[in-house]
Amino acid sequence: MTAKVFIDGAAGTTGLEIADRLAGRPEFELIILDDARRKLPAARRDALHAADFAVLCLHDDAARDAVAMAEGSKVRIIDASTAHRTAPGWTYGFPEIVGRDTVANAARVSNPGCYPSGFIALVAPLVRAGLLPADWPYTVNAVSGYSGGGKAMIARFEADRAIAFRAYGLAMGHKHVPEMQRYAGLSHPPLFAPAVIAAHRGMLVEVPLPLAAMPGAAAPDVLRECLAAFYAGSPVVRVAADSPDELLLRADAAPHDGLMLRVFGAADGEQARLIAVLDNLGKGASGAAVQNLNLMAGLSETAGLAL
Repeated sequence: MTAKVFIDGAAGTTGLEIADRLAGRPEFELIILDDARRKLPAARRDALHAADFAVLCLHDDAARDAVAMAEGSKVRIIDASTAHRTAPGWTYGFPEIVGRDTVANAARVSNPGCYPSGFIALVAPLVRAGLLPADWPYTVNAVSGYSGGGKAMIARFEADRAIAFRAYGLAMGHKHVPEMQRYAGLSHPPLFAPAVIAAHRGMLVEVPLPLAAMPGAAAPDVLRECLAAFYAGSPVVRVAADSPDELLLRADAAPHDGLMLRVFGAADGEQARLIAVLDNLGKGASGAAVQNLNLMAGLSETAGLAL
């Protein structure tokens, strides 16, 4: 049976990439509003009530409005905004962390943030296993392609090719921090240092670990083995066994929906660097939304994904 899907905010970067991943798939029929109707509340409400699934690719306030519009319908919602990631009654849409069945059976799913996807994938399994302390003040250093900032950021970087690097979030308290803390199981909010680079897509998230100073922290090889075991059954998340001399993000990278994790350790075992590499528009946004949609629709979680 074909399921009807409405992408609210389909003209944005995330919405367009979700539509690309659903194109040509007979399992889904897209409800499409033309340019004259896509911002009209009545048209959006009708589409939400006609859909089996809705994916919200909106700013936080607009996402909350869409959820209110959907009241009284049977539509199941995936929200790609920040609005509901720590909200009561919402399932966090990271199936590898919360469980595939949990996502599959949910009516309201909050898509993870791009940076949090890398951080949580690295840290949550290790804290759960007792190999890293929950009460450590973790630091997250990360860079992303400029597409993560939406149309305004894309326009800025593409208009000014002299911009190579943009550090931001300098006032602390970035909106990604609460979900990082909650779903990694931490006592303290991590210190988050994000940046944007002159590439359309791609992301690298790093968590440096001074293991010798961390109470109860395991050796780098043990951390790697734990991650490899945790994600052994995942078709999306991989843990690399190698330790290359460099990691690159390429300006011409193609869309990719996987997530690669690595553990780099000092020869004496006293320091480690946990690094996640992903596509901020893939597992960091649109790919994750399609993975969650597949599970909620009872399909293979990798259908339509680029892996």
